[in-house]
Amino acid sequence: MSKFEEVKKRLRGSIAPIITPFNEDGSVDFETLENLINWHIESGSHGISVTGTTGEPSSLTVEERIKVIERAAKAVNGRVPFVPGTGSTNHAETLYLTKKAQEIEGVDAVLIIVPYYNKPSQHALYKHFKVVAESVPELPIILYNIPGRTSVNLEVKTLAKLNQDCANIIGVKESNKDFEHINRVMLECGRDFLLYSGIELLCYPMLAIGGVGYISATANVEPKKVAEVYDAWNSGDVERALNLHYELMPLNDVLFKDTNPAPIKAALGMMGKIKPVLRLPMDLPAQALQNEIREVLQQYVELPESVSAK
Repeated sequence: MSKFEEVKKRLRGSIAPIITPFNEDGSVDFETLENLINWHIESGSHGISVTGTTGEPSSLTVEERIKVIERAAKAVNGRVPFVPGTGSTNHAETLYLTKKAQEIEGVDAVLIIVPYYNKPSQHALYKHFKVVAESVPELPIILYNIPGRTSVNLEVKTLAKLNQDCANIIGVKESNKDFEHINRVMLECGRDFLLYSGIELLCYPMLAIGGVGYISATANVEPKKVAEVYDAWNSGDVERALNLHYELMPLNDVLFKDTNPAPIKAALGMMGKIKPVLRLPMDLPAQALQNEIREVLQQYVELPESVSAK
């Protein structure tokens, strides 16, 4: 079995995209990060990711991103697969972060987003990802397509060509509401290509068409039930998986009424898990939405008395 085949067998289920916790002065709260990772693993999350969209990477310096990856890798300590995000809008920065991740013990694969803001063509996207993949030929790469944040869709033909030309590009996280596109990814890239959902309401449907899991921001708040959707599906209990899918829907909805991860950090603050701090230009949701988040959250978790009363 090749190294890539071995990794592909492990990278399945709920890979939780952990928020980056901050102290009140805006510095990274590494102790809380480690506590969150331990909680996730104890709750059944099948993998851990950091410094993806939910981890506010554009609010972190390059040095901070590397430190977060290093500390997270130590906290995970090989207990589950670890897949940090190393993508950026800047090509050289993406190369640097990806090469640094390769040097960190415990990194199983990296997640590389379509560059945001500068809207590259499909030809340019192919060149960008190919150069990065060729710079780390032994490191498994999962591409990250999220057109709602990047304004560019990684088209099926581009993805299929990258899959064909780069052995270490082993999968894609599709945060894409176009389910026809997602089906065609599987058709063109092959059923052994790792497909993950990045859209909460598509986590269950993607399993049905051959997806291997999901990287769902909601796992930050309800890691156990989000992981149970995959566990139930994988064990053949389709009814249980479907029931959980619908049970989680109100929570999914309220956590995306403002830009991710603002509602999630508000929720985790209410749960007493973090100090609810984001770096500007991001901020916590308006008070009315925070009240709504609290109301919905109480249907899923028991909030600390001192927090729930606020």
